[in-house]
Amino acid sequence: MDGQINVWNTATRTLQRTLEGSESGFEWLKWDLRSHIIIAGSEDFNIWMWNADTNAFLNTFAGHSNTVTCGDFTPDGELICSGSDDATLRIWDRESAHCRHVVRGHGYHTQGLTCLAITWDSQSVVSGSQDSSVHIVSIKSGQVVGSLVGHTNSVECIGISPRYNWVATRSMDETLIIWDLTHQAIRSICEHDDGVTCLAWIGSSRYVASGCIDGTVRIWDSLSGDLARILSGHRDAVQALAVSANRSSIVSVSSDKSARVFDISMFK
Repeated sequence: MDGQINVWNTATRTLQRTLEGSESGFEWLKWDLRSHIIIAGSEDFNIWMWNADTNAFLNTFAGHSNTVTCGDFTPDGELICSGSDDATLRIWDRESAHCRHVVRGHGYHTQGLTCLAITWDSQSVVSGSQDSSVHIVSIKSGQVVGSLVGHTNSVECIGISPRYNWVATRSMDETLIIWDLTHQAIRSICEHDDGVTCLAWIGSSRYVASGCIDGTVRIWDSLSGDLARILSGHRDAVQALAVSANRSSIVSVSSDKSARVFDISMFK
């Protein structure tokens, strides 16, 4: 990785600007569509922030002691949560870059964080780790308020349901688990024949999609845990999923160097 982020015009397919800062590679990025602010977590242990409209570098968030592996804005736009290979979660003030809370130690992850998701009310962050654990942290207090126990291998992806107080987690143990956050209990387990690489809730419906190492996209009923549909076409692992704004299509990107668009209008 070259430590650069390219911003493209999707209508003209032309490069609009290049955001520069870190001399190390970036692990992830998030775009706040309301303010057009971009943040990205780097192998240099920092989070970088730019204005995507003006190309201006705005700030760095420094404090982690290893690669910043995951992060996001809170939905209310006020804070940033980040996770790192240093096994800590940090909660930052977006404007000042001041770190409000560092979550670590007893009762939290013992190995590096791999993923996180923030609840729609901006009250809690759910984080997953290489140690197979999933923890719930209060954003206000920085305290661990719950743990979701069920995976037996590294947790690689987390998704919050837009409709229910549920969270989906996928792991290298070949399972996708739907959890009830209110009761911190398993609602259903979606068993896979092979590894699960990514997931996406289909809007505010009860359905969740998983991308798989075998090249398929699988649609699951989160209420029952039943497999509703298998979408085939890729020749290698699916690496990312995105649902269209009208929830009628899902786009999958694969290691076979292709992207496919599937009709999922029946699951809206």
